[in-house]
Amino acid sequence: MRLNYYSNMHAAPVGRSHQAMVAPSPARQLERLRALARFLDTAIAVPGTQFRFGFDAIIGLIPFLGDAISALLSVYIIGQAARLGTPRSTLTRMIANVGIDTLIGEIPLIGDLFDAGFKSNIKNLALLESHLNQPAEARSQSRLVVGLVVLGLLVLVVALFVVGILVAQYIMRSLS
Repeated sequence: MRLNYYSNMHAAPVGRSHQAMVAPSPARQLERLRALARFLDTAIAVPGTQFRFGFDAIIGLIPFLGDAISALLSVYIIGQAARLGTPRSTLTRMIANVGIDTLIGEIPLIGDLFDAGFKSNIKNLALLESHLNQPAEARSQSRLVVGLVVLGLLVLVVALFVVGILVAQYIMRSLS
C-alpha cells in the first residue's frame, strides 16, 4: 500500500509524544519575569554605592536601536502580565511606564541617565505582584492613576488651546 504525503499529517513528530505542552505555573512565570526585570534594570551594582543599573541602561547607549530592543523586552513582561490575568488598567500603567522609558531614553545622554534611574521593568513587576497579591486594591489604584493621567492630559490640551488663543489675540492686536 502506497501512502501519500498527507496521509501521516496527524501523527506526532518523531521523538515527541502527543501530550500537550503544560504552561509553567504562575509562580514560576513570576520568577522568570523577576529575573528578566532584574537583568534589565538592576543587574549591575556601582561599587561603593547602593545604585544599580541593568542591561536596559547599557543597550540604551546605542542610538534608536538600543531603546527599541529594550522596549521589546519590556513588552514581553507586559504580555506575560496579560496572560496572568492583569486588568487593563494595570496593563495601561505598565505600557505607560515602558513608553516613558523609551521616549525619554531616546534623548542623547539625558535619556541614558534616565534609563539607569527610572527602572520601568522593576516598576511593572511591582504592579504585577501587587495585582497577584491584592487584585481588587491594585485594580482600583490603577484605575485611579489612569483616570488622573487622562484628566491631566485633558487639562494640558485645554490649557494649550487657551494659550494658543491668547497668543493669536496678542498677535492680532500687535498687527493692528
